[in-house]
Amino acid sequence: MTHARYELDPLIHSPVRFSIMGYLRSVDECEFHILRDAVELSDSSLSQNLTRLAEAGFVTIEKRQSGRRVRTWISSTGAGNQALERNLAILRDIAGRTA
Repeated sequence: MTHARYELDPLIHSPVRFSIMGYLRSVDECEFHILRDAVELSDSSLSQNLTRLAEAGFVTIEKRQSGRRVRTWISSTGAGNQALERNLAILRDIAGRTA
C-alpha cells in the first residue's frame, strides 16, 4: 500500500507556496505587495515562488499601469485551485488515519 503523502504535489506542498495558494484561494486577485505582506515574504522570495507557480500554470501574473506606476496583480488559476484542493483532501485523509 502506498502512503497518501506520495500523492501530495511537492510544488504546492512547500510551506511558502502553500501559504501563497491558500491566500489566493480567498481572493479573486491581489496586488503583489498585499500578497507579500499577507504571507510575510521578501519581494525576491515572493517573486521566485510566484514564478514557479506560474510556470506550473497555478497562478497568473499580470502587470497593469496605474497612473505612472506599473502594479503587479496575481490570481490563482483553476488548475491552481484544483491542485490546492487535492492537497488539502490528501492532508485531511492523512490526519484522519491517525485520529
